[in-house]
Amino acid sequence: MQIDALKIFCDVVRFRSFSRGAEANQVLQASASLAVQRLEKHLGAALIDRSRRPWVLTRGGRIFYAGCRDMLERYYELESQVRGKQVAADTVLRVAAIYSVSLLDLSRCVRRFDELRPQARVELEYLHPSRVCERVLNDEVDLGILSFPQGRRGLTVVPWRDEPMVVACPPQHRLAGAGKVSVKQLAGEPFVGFDADLVIRKKIDAFLRGHGVEVKVALTFDNVEAVKRAVEVGSGVAILPRPTLDHELRAGTLAAVPLATGKFVRPLGFVHRRGRRLHPSAGAFIELLQHGSVSDAEAKAPWS
Repeated sequence: MQIDALKIFCDVVRFRSFSRGAEANQVLQASASLAVQRLEKHLGAALIDRSRRPWVLTRGGRIFYAGCRDMLERYYELESQVRGKQVAADTVLRVAAIYSVSLLDLSRCVRRFDELRPQARVELEYLHPSRVCERVLNDEVDLGILSFPQGRRGLTVVPWRDEPMVVACPPQHRLAGAGKVSVKQLAGEPFVGFDADLVIRKKIDAFLRGHGVEVKVALTFDNVEAVKRAVEVGSGVAILPRPTLDHELRAGTLAAVPLATGKFVRPLGFVHRRGRRLHPSAGAFIELLQHGSVSDAEAKAPWS
């Protein structure tokens, strides 16, 4: 098996597309398809289940992909050391984040990362929390960014930051003018929440129960943006992470009132597949988000 064939296979999986994988390697789509078929013939096992639309990796394909990625990364590192210079091939860092992570924060970080590491590029996508976990566990992305990341099976967690939870309400609401809101003041209040299967919903419910408070859940959604829109039109109040309200506060469409009782925060963290070696570029990206700066020495020491 040649390195080129393994790289084609990894790029086909990474892009989830034979055409884009072929383009990344400057070959025809038919050549990319043939390269994967030859790998399957050599291994005596199917790597891709083509009977499904869109196609998916088989169990063997997932195992082979994870191993190939690690092997290719190591190969390019060795090639760089032997040549005594940076390998020309770009490093692609794939990051999946939940919708409610600040787009502004990540966009700034990606731009700064591009400046610091021009040989690498970041591919960023926003997904439902379950899809973030799925993509990380399937080795389809290098890093995930999640809220309440602890306790996720098969994932290693790197803490990022804690975001204070506040009461979000329309500016004309009776609670909007208060300096702080006690949890008891939310009792019986029409409430806009998250879908029951989301971790953030479970955490909010537990917080309210812990203070002996019941709210009247009027609507539920699977993302912060929909919750905010419902609060804006007067469907109820919500408990949301303070940074997710920056745009609405500047526009004057929502108020954010701190909670007076009980420390309640939303922790954000990075996740990667447990047992998988984290690439130095991923470590550098984490360092940049955590501290706002990164050096090659700082990036490589903890993660390589």
